[in-house]
Amino acid sequence: MKESTRIMMKKHGWRFDRFIHNYIYFKYYYPYVESVFYLFKYMSKLLFWFKPLNVVLSMAFSRYHSKILSLGDTRKIFTLNENIAAMSPENKKIVPFKYAYKIIFQEPENIAVMDCPCKMTLGDKDENINSCLAVGKGLSSFWLEHGGKKYHARKISQKEALDMINRFRKMGYLTQAFFKVATGGSTGVICNCHPDTCVSLQATKFAKKFNSKLTMNAPSGYSIEFNEKRCAWHATCAEVCPVEAIKVDKTNKKWIYDKDACLGCELCVEHCPEKALSIFRDSGKSVPLDVDIVKKEFVQPN
Repeated sequence: MKESTRIMMKKHGWRFDRFIHNYIYFKYYYPYVESVFYLFKYMSKLLFWFKPLNVVLSMAFSRYHSKILSLGDTRKIFTLNENIAAMSPENKKIVPFKYAYKIIFQEPENIAVMDCPCKMTLGDKDENINSCLAVGKGLSSFWLEHGGKKYHARKISQKEALDMINRFRKMGYLTQAFFKVATGGSTGVICNCHPDTCVSLQATKFAKKFNSKLTMNAPSGYSIEFNEKRCAWHATCAEVCPVEAIKVDKTNKKWIYDKDACLGCELCVEHCPEKALSIFRDSGKSVPLDVDIVKKEFVQPN
């Protein structure tokens, strides 16, 4: 048995069923995610009228979901040089879902990148496929030992990971940390996601046909502040927003912002040429996945 398999088995303890699910999930990453995408797609197309499916979707989303990351919070994760383990239900203030909410980074300097099954399923450009990141020795070693040839898994440095994230963000891809009960209920997978080629973002879109409140993607915890004096009305912020939370009326020079729809991904801030936008921690939203906040407020003392 490979070392990474033993680590995965130990992580799940007596829940051997979750170990098997975890093993199959990453061993057959692409067909697993592809099948889930088409299941959601055809359910939303053919069974959108069948309201009892709300229960099924709610159960699925409480077990598999993501947390949107700002660029600043992403940088902190990929420069982390210490272990973090926050496993209390208090974490639901950060990851507001019922089951998968553990924030664990063990040996975070160990990073692997692998082909993204979402981008493979939805037909992203070839040069964008190798973009799914595993942070931590346990998960990254599993990818390297089991997905090397099939999914082009390779070890990279923290700097290389950040360079990759910056490249994708310049193209309008947001950053997400994923949580899944079957993989231990903790973060570890961080990916560069675009609404057109992300199964998670597409699944939320499909689910809203059943229930407008259903979402797989927890906002970052930030909102946007607008400085009208700096704005030159280019509307790049509206163009890059993945959820159309910003609209710009160039004729009447109006900036229209839907704070509730905003994911707080920070893309609009980065893409504004005049630096007319900034993010702030919004007390009305979930707590950001900021490792400094996690260490200070959520890690339990020994």
